[in-house]
Amino acid sequence: MTEEIDAPLGRPKRRNPLAGMSAVRLPSLRISRPRTWPIARILFALSALILSLAYVRVAFYDDPLGGRPSAIVDISSSRNSNAVANEVASTPPSPPQAAIESATATDGQTTGTGPQITAVDPSLPDSEPMPIGIRALTEFGVDPDLIEETPNGPIPQIGGAGKTPFGTYARASIGPASADGKAMIAIVVTGLGLNESGTLDAIAKLPDNVTLAFAPYGRSLTRTTAAARAEGHEMLLQIPMEPFDYPDNDPGPQTLLTGQTPRANLDKLYWLMARFGGYFGVMNYMGARFSAAAADFEPIIEEIGTRGLGYIDDGTSNRSVAPQLAERNQVPFARGFGEIDATPSRAAILAKLSELEIRAAENGMAVGIASALPISIDAITDWAEGLQSRGAVLVPVSAIMK
Repeated sequence: MTEEIDAPLGRPKRRNPLAGMSAVRLPSLRISRPRTWPIARILFALSALILSLAYVRVAFYDDPLGGRPSAIVDISSSRNSNAVANEVASTPPSPPQAAIESATATDGQTTGTGPQITAVDPSLPDSEPMPIGIRALTEFGVDPDLIEETPNGPIPQIGGAGKTPFGTYARASIGPASADGKAMIAIVVTGLGLNESGTLDAIAKLPDNVTLAFAPYGRSLTRTTAAARAEGHEMLLQIPMEPFDYPDNDPGPQTLLTGQTPRANLDKLYWLMARFGGYFGVMNYMGARFSAAAADFEPIIEEIGTRGLGYIDDGTSNRSVAPQLAERNQVPFARGFGEIDATPSRAAILAKLSELEIRAAENGMAVGIASALPISIDAITDWAEGLQSRGAVLVPVSAIMK
């Protein structure tokens, strides 16, 4: 009865074909899950296989360079690859364009010790090969015994019997004992060698007692330094050092820097020392920060002393510890009275030179530092003419360092 009521109107009642039949149990189908792969074990096995193959390659395949590109170079060649070192080991030939004479003046008074160069041809071009003796005299220094060969080139060293570059290359001059009571004034002109024509002009004009400091970056240092020696000037090498505003103010390549290892700075020093020869000492170029850092500066001063050189501080930084380090390492030393041409005008330069005379009269000696500006060269040349009549004498800076 209930089934008839639930049926839609107008449609006959649908009968259940299974009605009245006993329940039949259908067989159940059991679906199995797919089997999970052991990913971790597979990766471990692949790693073990790769390591095993690598071990087999290393153990049984003879390739010590690990497959890197390589080249075979004949290092047993008999070619003379270092003529300077070989010449130093043998007797150098007599140089036809330079004469070494004893350091005795025409009046019989001894003017210094060591060999003195009396004639060197400054016109010898850099591009032409030179005989080994001439090359040692013009490019690497006046004495082959004072040369040490390095990967960067020849650098100064102390020679046999304690002979030093300072004692050999410094210009022979009077000292404090023979100055006749006059104040001694030394002038160092810096920045030479960068401009060849300007450098040669300065060498020709300046009195021979003026000390010349060469920058290490000139392209014609062979010619300009040879000309300086021929005119009787003593020479310094300028060493670029870190200023406080580095790198905005960059002294140049191979600048000595604070915070670097001593080995790194010494490698730079050797590169700089090999630019030319025949200098008796070095001086700073800039370097207010570096010269104030004793831990970074002391290995450099110690190396300078070990190689028999002197050191000049230009006096532009009151924080420099150069005087203390030079004394501790027994390095010949002098400190400049600042830059006399900081204001590049003739009146300002002459005023600074007058201040230098007053300082020398008070202390017995003074050192002035000037750049190689044409106006500075002319002012110094004119000022030096009447210096002795004013009670002072112009001497090379090495005389004050001694």
